[in-house]
Amino acid sequence: MHGTPEDKQTAETAEAAGRARFDALVTEADTVSVAGWDFSWLDGRATEQRPSWGYARAMGERLGRASAALDIQTGGGEVLAAAPKLPPLAVATESWPPNIARATALLHPLGAAVVADADEPPLPFGDAAFDLVVSRHPVTTWWDEIARVLAPGGTYFSQQVGPASVIELVEYFLGPQPPEVRGSRDPEQARAAAEAAGLEVVDLRFERLRTEFLDIGAVVYFLRKVIWMVPGFTVERYRPQLAALHRLIEEEGPFVAHPTRFLIEARKPGRPVSPA
Repeated sequence: MHGTPEDKQTAETAEAAGRARFDALVTEADTVSVAGWDFSWLDGRATEQRPSWGYARAMGERLGRASAALDIQTGGGEVLAAAPKLPPLAVATESWPPNIARATALLHPLGAAVVADADEPPLPFGDAAFDLVVSRHPVTTWWDEIARVLAPGGTYFSQQVGPASVIELVEYFLGPQPPEVRGSRDPEQARAAAEAAGLEVVDLRFERLRTEFLDIGAVVYFLRKVIWMVPGFTVERYRPQLAALHRLIEEEGPFVAHPTRFLIEARKPGRPVSPA
C-alpha cells in the first residue's frame, strides 16, 4: 500500500526539518571556541556521571597543605584555580598555546605561574622541587620525571582517563578497536610504571561511568575538544557518520557511552626536608 500525497509531503517536510536541525547544531558546535578545559558549553546537551572520589575537592585539600606544588597539563587552569587555597609556590605547565594564554590570565592573579612546556621529558624544573605534583587527565604520565621533581616524602595525585573510555563513541566513528587500544591506560599498568620509577602507590581506584550525548552538537564539540578520541576529526571528514548519528539520536534518544576514570596517589620515599 502506498501512502497518500499528504503522507509523502509530511515525510519530506519532517526530513527537511531534520536536516535543518542537523546543520544548525553542527555549525554552532563547529565554530564555538574549544580553548581551555571548561565543558560548560555542554550543559543541557550532554550529561556525565562523575567519579565518587571528588578529585577537585581532594586535590584542593592537598594543595592547602603543600608548600610547593606543580599542576602538569593544566589545560586552561580551571581545575587549579578552583582550589580554595594555593601553596606559597604554585606552578602549572601547559603545551597548547590557546590554553597557555587562558591559564595565564586565570592563574597569575591567584599567584600561580604558568610555564609553557612540550609535555615531554624533561620537565623544566630542578630535582626535588615540589612536595606535591597533581594532574587531571594527563595525555601521558612521565613517571621518571614526576619522581625526579618530587621532594622526598612528596606526593603525586592524579585523576586519569582509564581503558576503553567512551569506546562506544570512538568505535562508532573508527570501527572496532584492537585489544591493545581497548586495554591501554589500564590502572594496573600505571601502578607498575609508578613503582618502576621508585614511587609507592598508596591509593588506586577505578570506576566505569555513564555519559549521554543529547544532540549531535554535543558530539561535535566533544570530539573537537578531546582530540585524541577520534584523531583528525573534522565535521567535513565525518559528515555522513554525523548525519546518521543525528537521525539515531532524534529517533531513539541520547547516545550513551561509558567514560572510565582512575585515581592514583603515589608517594616518593624518604622524609621531607625540614627548613633550616
